[in-house]
Amino acid sequence: MGKLDGKVGVITGGCSGIGLATAKKFVAEGAKVVIGDVDAVNGPRIADELGGAFIQVDVTDAEQVGAMFALAKERFGRIDIAFNNAGISPADDDSILKTGIEAWDRVQRVNLTSVYLCCKAVLPYMLEQGSGSIINTASFVALLGAATSQISYTASKGGVLAMTRELGVQFAGKGIRVNALCPGPVNTPLLQELFAKDPERAARRLVHIPMGRFAEPEELANAVAFLGSDESSFITATEFLVDGGLSHAYVTPLDSDFD
Repeated sequence: MGKLDGKVGVITGGCSGIGLATAKKFVAEGAKVVIGDVDAVNGPRIADELGGAFIQVDVTDAEQVGAMFALAKERFGRIDIAFNNAGISPADDDSILKTGIEAWDRVQRVNLTSVYLCCKAVLPYMLEQGSGSIINTASFVALLGAATSQISYTASKGGVLAMTRELGVQFAGKGIRVNALCPGPVNTPLLQELFAKDPERAARRLVHIPMGRFAEPEELANAVAFLGSDESSFITATEFLVDGGLSHAYVTPLDSDFD
């Protein structure tokens, strides 16, 4: 038996990166999955391979988000885990001196408003059954300032973390846990795109990670599976850092420091 045996999870942004790795991990641990994503080309295939369901969804649209959770309930009878993971990090989100209001608004809608919509839509199902785990993807930048600024991204992830804490406290007595996953830099298509467009800016991220490498999506998926499982039954309203030590490193050690 897996740690998620018999559970049903809904994953946004489930066709790539952390979302896809998490969908695979959930199934390997015994769960059924519903994948919500804009990728209508690969989504049905991925869901079919995993024995789950796919729905094309714009996570900034309340009706589409509602339809996603309604599908999960109709298809599998319950919703135990909501992994609200969809997000963007576009090139035009930069320093506050360079970022226009259009870029600001777009990032806020996808990264923050979508989490609000997903939590609002799934909570009634979880309240009805008296249990559930919500995991919202924030970031290590929700906890500290970044010299390589992405002002709207950083602000959106700070908002996700603050909202997660409030929801975790509000619904703790109802059997529902709400936690924020806070990844460091992860080897995903988003990061690979950054390397392709601006290798110097991307390399600046790597030098600050004590472990000397970026995380792999599967390592984040392991954390999500833990937060979605009963093994984390007394963990709520908190940030779950998976960042290779980045957030607590004043400097990254050099090999010569060990001589």
